[in-house]
Amino acid sequence: MLRPRRAADAEALFPTMADPSIMRWWSRPAFDHIDQLRENFASDGQSAWRSWAIIPAGSDQAIGFVSAGWKREGVMEIGYLLARHAQGRGYARNAVSMLIDHLFEEGNRRVFADTDPENHASIALLTALGFSREGHLRAEWHTHIGIRDSLIFGLLAEEWSLRNAR
Repeated sequence: MLRPRRAADAEALFPTMADPSIMRWWSRPAFDHIDQLRENFASDGQSAWRSWAIIPAGSDQAIGFVSAGWKREGVMEIGYLLARHAQGRGYARNAVSMLIDHLFEEGNRRVFADTDPENHASIALLTALGFSREGHLRAEWHTHIGIRDSLIFGLLAEEWSLRNAR
């Protein structure tokens, strides 16, 4: 289940977002203080990005989140993060699928994700959801782990509709 992410979700997600191994593939390092994360979450809605908490059935505690950022008319970029204890249970696939449904229902024509070439779990998720690898940008990002390449994966509304019609 998804619900709008709120500042209070920082309590549940701080252990995940303070873990350098989980934050390795993000453009920023792990959070040092929960107040930083609370402030980050409190700013939701004040940028081109929207975020939703991933909530397991029967709970209201966030185990991760999905985000969507407006890039240009009809084109949205997505991102996602899931707590280690929740990985491998289908939560990310379900949450990203719900997000994609929502974005295409809003009338967007294209959804894409930008991921590090060594982020094998993210690449596997995108591929399983029907995204196509569209590009490899060399030395694209300067992050906390150095200069990194980027892989671009895209999905069109028609492709998603055809996939779900089967």
